[in-house]
Amino acid sequence: MSNIAKETLKIKKAFPSLQNKKIEQVQKIISSDSKPKPHINMTTKRPSCKQVIVPMSIENIKKLIKNSSAHIININQSLKSIKLNIMADFIHIDDKDIVISTNNIASSSDLQEIERCIKSSLYLT
Repeated sequence: MSNIAKETLKIKKAFPSLQNKKIEQVQKIISSDSKPKPHINMTTKRPSCKQVIVPMSIENIKKLIKNSSAHIININQSLKSIKLNIMADFIHIDDKDIVISTNNIASSSDLQEIERCIKSSLYLT
């Protein structure tokens, strides 16, 4: 039995009340050559996630996490004062780095400002 006949039988079993003309139309749709699926380019020109990853020593990570809410407030005040369109949401640890989740994707100037804020707050505590 050919593949077309098998497909027709499958359609007839799935839809027993369907008329022969409709079965032929469904068969044509199934067997027609559809366009290939578009290829999605997965590379981006800038960070694709809303996280700033800052590598640091274990001692500094412990200091930062101890008062993480205060550090988030300081970072956000600093970002707001220079009128950047980004805010830090929270800090968490990922292996030997800290990860600061933000509301938008950080640009290089945002990254520099966040790094400056973290360094200054670590020296103050």
